[in-house]
Amino acid sequence: MNEEEREPGRPGPELPPERPSEGPRRPEPGSGRDTTGAQRPRLPDRASGAARTGEPQAGEQSAAVEDGGFAGAAGSGSAAVPAETEPTGRQRLAAAIWPPRVTRPQLIAAVLLFVLGLGLAIQVRSNSESSPLRGARQEDLVRILDELDDRTTRLQEEKQRLEDQRRELETSSDQAEEARKQTMQKKRQLGVIAGTVAAEGPGLHITVSDPAGAVEPDMLLDTIQELRAAGAEAIQVNDVRVVADTYFTGTGGQVRIDGKKIDAPYRFLVIGEPEDLEPALNIPGGVVQTLEKEQAVVGVTREEKVVVDALRKAKQPDYARSS
Repeated sequence: MNEEEREPGRPGPELPPERPSEGPRRPEPGSGRDTTGAQRPRLPDRASGAARTGEPQAGEQSAAVEDGGFAGAAGSGSAAVPAETEPTGRQRLAAAIWPPRVTRPQLIAAVLLFVLGLGLAIQVRSNSESSPLRGARQEDLVRILDELDDRTTRLQEEKQRLEDQRRELETSSDQAEEARKQTMQKKRQLGVIAGTVAAEGPGLHITVSDPAGAVEPDMLLDTIQELRAAGAEAIQVNDVRVVADTYFTGTGGQVRIDGKKIDAPYRFLVIGEPEDLEPALNIPGGVVQTLEKEQAVVGVTREEKVVVDALRKAKQPDYARSS
């Protein structure tokens, strides 16, 4: 429509004011013009509805966000967020160890091992606390070591004596007479051990008084065993000869040896080396301390000559024969 044809009284379209020339301008975001001011050709709309309404597509939104993000990061001048660093070896090890991942079989095995270790610790502690030498003095320990050395010496002497006898039998001109002599000597020794012959020699005289009747048979048996271990060769309790098959029965105050009742005070006649026998009875935790705990009174006397004259009948074995 020409200007002449416009209706009278209606104003025409306002034209934008002209700007002075400022040279090539940078394109504004979203404009289709380049730097020279020439209009760029628009791409065809993918979805007419979205293009007409001015709403950006999904791809365009992501692109715009990315462009805007990079532009904002570049334009703001602020430092970019650093990427997350990889964990060190120590951090990976700590993450693998903690929190622990325990399975049921592992838990059961751990509990069983704990119970086993606890039982062993209690057993070791109990054994160490019950040891009679735990609270022994240095002098007592030295005396015990001396006793062991003396026993070793006696055994070496016995071994040497037997070797000498063997050599005499091998070198003697009258081997029959030498054999008879040694046989008689061996018979006497075995008679002393078996209790069929009397014996005399240095030793101890031990008296155990029991006013409370609290001395049990096993306490007397422990005394016999301690004397034998110290080297006693012949023992007599009251009027009963103690040999290899001797047994103790009864209760406190009613003690029987080989079925024969004996009354307190209990008198021990022992033949052996007094210097070895007496310390064996007086060691810490030994038989003397055990008897004294039961209100018994123990007296030990060394004597140069002790006579053991209680005899036992020789038993003929039913099955054993000399070879």
